[in-house]
Amino acid sequence: MKQFLYYIIGVLAAAGVMTGCIEDSISTSPSDQPRFEADTLSLGTVFTGDGTPTVRFKVYNPHSKVISIDRIALREGGTDARWRFNVDGISGRAFTGVEIRPNDSIFIFAEVTLPDMRATELRRYVDHLDFTTRGVTQSVTLTADGLDAERLRGETLTQDTRLTAGRPYIVYDSLVVAPGVTLTLEPGTRLLFHSDASLIVDGTLRSMGTAERPVEMTGDRLGTVVGRVDYEIMSGQWAGVFFSSASRANVMEYTSVRNTSWGVSVMETPYTDDVPSLSLLNCQLRNSKDFALVSLHSSVEAVGCELADASAGVVFLQGGRALISNSTIANYYLFSAVGPAVQFSHAFDGEEGWDAESDLPQLEAEFHNCIIYGNGSDLSHGDLTGSRIFMRRCLLRSAGSDDDNFLECLWDQDPLYYTVREDYHFDYRLKPGSPAIGAADPELMPASLATDRYGIARADLTLGAYSFDPSVSE
Repeated sequence: MKQFLYYIIGVLAAAGVMTGCIEDSISTSPSDQPRFEADTLSLGTVFTGDGTPTVRFKVYNPHSKVISIDRIALREGGTDARWRFNVDGISGRAFTGVEIRPNDSIFIFAEVTLPDMRATELRRYVDHLDFTTRGVTQSVTLTADGLDAERLRGETLTQDTRLTAGRPYIVYDSLVVAPGVTLTLEPGTRLLFHSDASLIVDGTLRSMGTAERPVEMTGDRLGTVVGRVDYEIMSGQWAGVFFSSASRANVMEYTSVRNTSWGVSVMETPYTDDVPSLSLLNCQLRNSKDFALVSLHSSVEAVGCELADASAGVVFLQGGRALISNSTIANYYLFSAVGPAVQFSHAFDGEEGWDAESDLPQLEAEFHNCIIYGNGSDLSHGDLTGSRIFMRRCLLRSAGSDDDNFLECLWDQDPLYYTVREDYHFDYRLKPGSPAIGAADPELMPASLATDRYGIARADLTLGAYSFDPSVSE
């Protein structure tokens, strides 16, 4: 028992000695100033009216005595951003008598809500958090970028509607185009979809972008995932675009649909010989957790399009008709192994699931002047004998040979994309020396294809979605 008491007394004595070594007196020297983990704190890019994520930084006392910061507060005359702070566990907007023990530090947490300025472009807000200690003021600069937006929440359009360029539209839940109604997206329109949101077209969509002012449909996540990795690489941010069996005569030109779960899906949508269910010109459909383009017993025409990067496969065609011309079908999807880039169903007599008595049309598909190349295989069926599927003057990854369904194709040749998957760089234009340059059949070039998606003239007879542009570099 005595030994235990001696042990306790020894511990307490040692603690007293250690405590006595800590300087508790407060410095009165103006030269003893706090130091900061950073002189500028960025809270990233957010939509106005929404709060930013909380960020933090440290304030250090590198001196041998306690320092007392007389006042921490925003500098007067700054912006009208609504900042919120927590200093060493206490919330507020201004703080006095904040002490930091010798060779210690405190955390400061900050977040902000930016005001809606009814602006059409990104606006940067800059404020200063001042620290005054013994008559000396130091500052940490605070920055945040705000984007004003129109918000559409579970809206159904029951009359013809035009959405315009300027402030982007954030879509929550879904945006539905009712039967008989036309939604027109003017050049430069931006639709940003919240998690799981979708565009459902029971009427007609006319998405009319231009090379200079494309229409964009993507997720509403701004900023970076981590470090400098942009949210642009993340698929599955929103559901996708769905054309139902009530839809008619849809047109998308110079439109980019990115980062979806289900891509663009056309589902048993009526068509005629002259008017397909969906016509795509110089569009980009990329980065989907499933397929980038699905057509089920419908008619799809895609000219000059980049169809790329999807887990299940890039294009799925089941029955109906498809004409895909001067397009690039590429798959370097990041997050999983990939299925065949182009997949066919309801295309062969006697195939699994085939119903000879069904009135659903068997697949008729033609691919002209296309590039089909990427990770994984290119086609779900290497032998198209007995089908009405034709590949005319296409560059393929497969090592094969021409027959009645493959006509004047370029086999087993790398198109030399600028894409570098490991660097998250996805650019399907072509490097010098690509075998696709000058290889297109001019007789198969559609009259509508005057330029590519970037506005470069299609005069060089290059396969795929893009003209060769010597000004592009790695």
